[in-house]
Amino acid sequence: MNILFFLTPKSESAYVYDSDTLRQVIEKMENHGYSAVPVIGKEDGRYIGTLTEGDLLWYIKKQGDLSLRMAEEIPMTDVPRKRDNEPVDVDVNMEDLLNVAMNQNFVPVIDDRKRFIGLITRKDLIQYLCRKLVTIQLEAGGMGIR
Repeated sequence: MNILFFLTPKSESAYVYDSDTLRQVIEKMENHGYSAVPVIGKEDGRYIGTLTEGDLLWYIKKQGDLSLRMAEEIPMTDVPRKRDNEPVDVDVNMEDLLNVAMNQNFVPVIDDRKRFIGLITRKDLIQYLCRKLVTIQLEAGGMGIR
């Protein structure tokens, strides 16, 4: 199966640039309501990693007395990331995609030049698999998991 069926394209995804400030990242995450966002290179569009609310929280805590005004001067690249979501190539097979998605809420998708082209959410994959299961059960005469 072609994974592009599940892709939320970059144009519809929330992400931050490596050139953004700490304040810009906080506001973007608040605006979209996400607890983690992909970080991409402003110059080349490559996927760099994943920034989480936890990463921001621990960084702010270590700063002691940090105001929003001061956060305007701090590059987001100063914030250490604990764990990056593993990306997949656009031509990954479904089994490998599912293996990656089991451990993260979204899977960044990259092209052959490592550029971020979008993401696939674990929710979309689970919905697809549930529909597939129902179809299989109906084809088998309604027997199956209840």
